[in-house]
Amino acid sequence: MSNRKVVFANVPSSDFTCEVKAGVAAYFRDSAIPDKANRTMIAKTLILAVMTFGSYGLLLSNQFQPAAMLILAVIMGIGFAGLGFAIHDAIHGAFSANPRINRFLGITYDIMGASRYLWKITHNGIHHTFTNVMDMDEDIRVIDPMVRLSPGSPRLWHHRFQHIYAWFLYTLATINWIFVKDYRYMFLHDLGPYHNPRRPTGVILEMFAFKMINLTWTLVIPLRVIDLPWQQILLGYLIMNMVAGFILGVVFQMAHVVELVEFVQADRNSRVEDEWFLHQMRTTANFATGNRLLTLYVGGLNHQIEHHLFPKVCSIHYPAIRKIVEASAHRHGVPYHCFPTFSAALASHYRLLKHLGSADALENIQHRVALRV
Repeated sequence: MSNRKVVFANVPSSDFTCEVKAGVAAYFRDSAIPDKANRTMIAKTLILAVMTFGSYGLLLSNQFQPAAMLILAVIMGIGFAGLGFAIHDAIHGAFSANPRINRFLGITYDIMGASRYLWKITHNGIHHTFTNVMDMDEDIRVIDPMVRLSPGSPRLWHHRFQHIYAWFLYTLATINWIFVKDYRYMFLHDLGPYHNPRRPTGVILEMFAFKMINLTWTLVIPLRVIDLPWQQILLGYLIMNMVAGFILGVVFQMAHVVELVEFVQADRNSRVEDEWFLHQMRTTANFATGNRLLTLYVGGLNHQIEHHLFPKVCSIHYPAIRKIVEASAHRHGVPYHCFPTFSAALASHYRLLKHLGSADALENIQHRVALRV
């Protein structure tokens, strides 16, 4: 496997970077707490697991009317997405200081239908390194060409309507993940900076095995056990995935595909003229950081800036270290993008979808979408 190397400016760490790193380290040292999961994080993860698999067990019990079973499917979808947010910490090695615990929890991703192996490559490796770098960051090409998520992607005729239909496509996020995305990424010729990646046979077989396990518990067993027509069972399966897919799709989009953040094009020498910490600050946005319930449910992903700077710190600590990062950013004149509410970020994503779909010229995009070279 050969790499298309993209490098960031080889410059000494800025005063901002040094101050933030020192401030966060001092916070954990002075508080005498580890930077991994605490009791609240563990309790939340267990509650979401019970919410997901408890609803599944109730569905299999045949003790409810069809209308109540649809409600259980919705609850299962909400739990499914929330559990995905929680396990996201484990995939980053942030849930526990013990790698074995993180690996064990990470298997939940495979059981839920997503390849943990590919997520580590595309999300941990590519997206977190090359955030909003066009032609590199797979997250802004996730459902291309149906949706244009960056000014570096070709604009097709149907993109003029994407601000209307994208929301429906987001509901298909987990369906796409289970049946399409992982297979595509496993055999894709070019994946981010990687040219012609070759996957070990064992990894490919493991993915197929977990896909079968996922389909067995989510579809085969319900079809065999639940005393309803197969069409209603498939409807419940679809509703559960649409709820989970919409939540996951929207939350991840509002961090990097909104106004104010920058989209970056590497120069002819495959170089990004920016320090990596500063690059993250320019390409990432927070939203609704004062909403404690939302923060808990989405695993701190509304504190996306802190997550990108410190991905190995558990999300339960993001509200505390946010104050350090934001204060340092203001002192050093570094951008700190934050939408005050969930609805404000949602509206910004809608506007950006509309402008990216209707105009090639960046000057026509309302407010500011910067293209850095």
